[in-house]
Amino acid sequence: MQKIQNPAQLPHRVDVLLFDDFSNHCLANTVEPLRAANSLSGRALYEWRFLTLSEAEVTSSSGLRVAAHGTLGGQSGDILIVMPSYRFRDHARPQARRALIAAQKRYRVLGGFDTGSWLLADAGLLNGYRATIHWEELESFAERFPEVQVERTRRLIDRDRISCGGVSTAFELILDLIGQQHGAALRLEVALLFMVPDAGIPQDAPLRRGRIASRAVAMMQENLEQPLSIPEIAKRLGRPQRDVAARLFADYGSTPQAVYRRMRLLAARKMVQESSFAVSEIALRCGYQDASALTRAFRAEFGTTPRQLRRD
Repeated sequence: MQKIQNPAQLPHRVDVLLFDDFSNHCLANTVEPLRAANSLSGRALYEWRFLTLSEAEVTSSSGLRVAAHGTLGGQSGDILIVMPSYRFRDHARPQARRALIAAQKRYRVLGGFDTGSWLLADAGLLNGYRATIHWEELESFAERFPEVQVERTRRLIDRDRISCGGVSTAFELILDLIGQQHGAALRLEVALLFMVPDAGIPQDAPLRRGRIASRAVAMMQENLEQPLSIPEIAKRLGRPQRDVAARLFADYGSTPQAVYRRMRLLAARKMVQESSFAVSEIALRCGYQDASALTRAFRAEFGTTPRQLRRD
């Protein structure tokens, strides 16, 4: 997946162009990871606005009303995300084409989320680019826009164009951007914040490929004090170790070892900040032999020691 170059200035300005009948689920999966990245990092890494073509308010497919921060005309930023969701063909009109063609000069990156790629392609802004769209529209999308290199994949970054195929993939694509711009550690922390383990699935139930990563992470969470080996996790999942590693990297952007280590250190940081446990006790609870081992890992990960963090 090609990386988007990260400008030096912060925060990154992300504008979302909404249309009536947009998916508020897709919108939440786009902006909530950005909010979490700001919160977890303790600084404003991202700013976002909701824009329209001409209306002061738009209504989602489920009736949620959103007051726009403004119209697209004259706005500029780092990323413009086009999100029409339902009724996207109705929105592919000359007004949208003109507005998007003009906007490409004012934004570094253009993105089509859910069915947003259709509007970008309709404006000629995906010609010669690789792109994807919601899986139900892939065939008609490829037929309608032969100049676009359509790919059946969950998400794509191709130079200054990004695209994804729906609600969950919007979350994944935003995670990719966070990781590229601010590092794998923050990407993983945001991902873990929203992760919901498949706790209700019997241990010996057949695993769908998409559940391997979440089951592995759930197993790690349940075994922080006495960490399991990665081969043991793969064995309990009934999957090859390389398959588990591939899924964790695809979903969390890190190796199984890095994911596990980060989870243990995040748990340790939470205990440092919210409990009165001694550092030696926290070390044992998070799978470290003693306070010294935890302190070394903690400093390498967070740039400070548990005692310094608690004192500050």
